[in-house]
Amino acid sequence: MVTKLKTPTIPITEIEQSAFCQTDEKLVSKPLTEEFDAGVRWQKLPIQYMRMTPDELDERIAASRARLGERVLLLGHHYQRDEVIRFADFRGDSFKLSQFAATQQNAEHILFCGVHFMAETASILSGAHQRVILPNLTAGCSMADMAYIDDVLDCWDDLSSLFGGCDDLVPITYMNSKAAIKGHCGSNGGIVCTSSNAPATFDWAFEQGNRVLFLPDQHLGRNTGLKMGIGLDEMVVWNPFKKLGGNTEEEMAKAKLILWQGHCSVHTRFTVDQIEQAREKHPDVNVVVHPECTMEAVEAADMNG
Repeated sequence: MVTKLKTPTIPITEIEQSAFCQTDEKLVSKPLTEEFDAGVRWQKLPIQYMRMTPDELDERIAASRARLGERVLLLGHHYQRDEVIRFADFRGDSFKLSQFAATQQNAEHILFCGVHFMAETASILSGAHQRVILPNLTAGCSMADMAYIDDVLDCWDDLSSLFGGCDDLVPITYMNSKAAIKGHCGSNGGIVCTSSNAPATFDWAFEQGNRVLFLPDQHLGRNTGLKMGIGLDEMVVWNPFKKLGGNTEEEMAKAKLILWQGHCSVHTRFTVDQIEQAREKHPDVNVVVHPECTMEAVEAADMNG
């Protein structure tokens, strides 16, 4: 059993969140020299691009698109600004974009306007002759950055020691995770899920074993578990920086669902107070939330999915 305690780390994407979502007004693009003042990570760029105005960048992008034609496939995630989406050949969520890329075998290059784990997934599904390009190599996802493979392997070793093996433990990882963790789940009889098929994935997993380790989002795991009839007293949260994840042996013995201590730094900012304020202001409103939100927000909403 792993007993050495590690120093907790805070994903830099979690620290950076104060640079985003700070206005209700329409976001306006700025020259990159001004964008860089937001205090987030960027890879080095040629100085000529740094000084261009948004209009000049639009002209350069349009000219490059026309010159390269079908050699380049440009994918835009729903989260991207309009200024990026306007140039995309296809837009959608991360999994849909990767599936689409896999069908476009004529493209030499796949330009994925998203974050690191999305480009990794596209690279896995694309052909060997294709090159996947992430415009900003430092673009990360706070949730994915909360589960590193070394920590997950330590957790797996701990659970194996505790349970006398992991034959009855099925690992599930959410699509929003690093490729190494997806690989670990596949190598150990597990599976990768999306937010929409998580309940079906849980059904499948509990046909394979008696326990599930869910990575990396505790909220999606908890909300899905509750939907499947698993009680809160049958769930534990695994903190990778504490012995036994911060749980007792008795709690672990009772647990059917082991939730990795990760979350989305955006979805957890939605609160019950915000939902109540929306209903006061708009009595006929229907509140729809994503299952990455906290259990309290999901329960207060009209629908989730």
